[in-house]
Amino acid sequence: MARVCVIRQGYYPLDTRVRREVAALAGAGHEVDVLCVRRPGQPLRERLGPVTVHRLPLSARRAEGRVGYILRYAGFALAAALFAAVLAPRRRWAVVQVNSMPDALVFAAVVPRLLGARVLLDLHECMPEFFSVKFGVSMRHPVVRLLVAAEQASIGFADRAITCTELMRDAFVARGAPPEKLAVVLNSSDEAVFDVARHPPAGRREGRFTLICHGAIERSYGHDTLVRAAALLRDELPGLRVEIYGDGTYREELERLADGLGLNGALSISDGWVPIDQLVAAIAAADAGVVAMRRDRFRELTHCNKMFDFIAMRRPAIVSRTRAVEAYFGQEAFALFESGDEHDLARAIRALHADRELGSRLVARASEVSAPYRWDRQRRLYERVVEELA
Repeated sequence: MARVCVIRQGYYPLDTRVRREVAALAGAGHEVDVLCVRRPGQPLRERLGPVTVHRLPLSARRAEGRVGYILRYAGFALAAALFAAVLAPRRRWAVVQVNSMPDALVFAAVVPRLLGARVLLDLHECMPEFFSVKFGVSMRHPVVRLLVAAEQASIGFADRAITCTELMRDAFVARGAPPEKLAVVLNSSDEAVFDVARHPPAGRREGRFTLICHGAIERSYGHDTLVRAAALLRDELPGLRVEIYGDGTYREELERLADGLGLNGALSISDGWVPIDQLVAAIAAADAGVVAMRRDRFRELTHCNKMFDFIAMRRPAIVSRTRAVEAYFGQEAFALFESGDEHDLARAIRALHADRELGSRLVARASEVSAPYRWDRQRRLYERVVEELA
């Protein structure tokens, strides 16, 4: 089998897409080097069976402001390029996979490519849309146009590219990317981790209705909409509880909002990231999951990982409407609500609480629709792309 290098400006194994991909590579018999950033307390170098993790002592925390973003991305790209250049003559990778953002991080693979490695670019996000939404500028803004040029140059540099939805692929192709170069590997959950056999769904408990939301706590994920909806239902559903697991830059503001709305007893936020088994058990024990992403030109194209986690764990999900959600799942797999509308989210919660059979119907429909999206199928698509390159 081959030697593969995976480069990602994120934490491993916390980054779920990278964790799934690396596990797939190792399971297929490949030897894998991961180049990433170091989280406090993690070793700089760690051997995990056929996987060797090289952690660079740089921060992966989200920077504020345009200059901060540029400096953070540029710093890691330079460090990763130098580290890869040092390792490449000895490791002789067959494939170097670079996971965005930024798209231009793919050029960190220039020395390995000169030594014969093939390059795979995994486009996690559409960076022009992300920047446009993040900084409130139009898609015609000069910086956005520069990001479009960088995106297309990055795809051109890579031998192959993969991305997360057909809508994202369409956006890249519409801007000039060769369609034959791009494949789609969905962000479905690894059911070896989100294992419903080890953590069977709990039954409904009288006098209690628990909603769970997990992942990065950022403004774009709509946690504030969930908190405001819970406040609207506080008197009507006294048994309502909201559990939030994760961490992020919006955490303190969210806590202040919850305090101001008097939700102390009905809301709990974990003390940072929790072990994956603890999270899976919490999902199994909850009555429903919530995905409250804000709808914008960026989120219209993407899926949220936690949506697939709820499907794998056979938990009904309350999900904000986006083009990507409706394109893949239709109208009947989730309890849908209008993004950013706490009153519509409260309506969806109320309906799910009142009708016990509704949750069962949603779970059954989501499982049926998502059968082609399950990780065992997506993993084979991913492995095929890597094997063709290797």
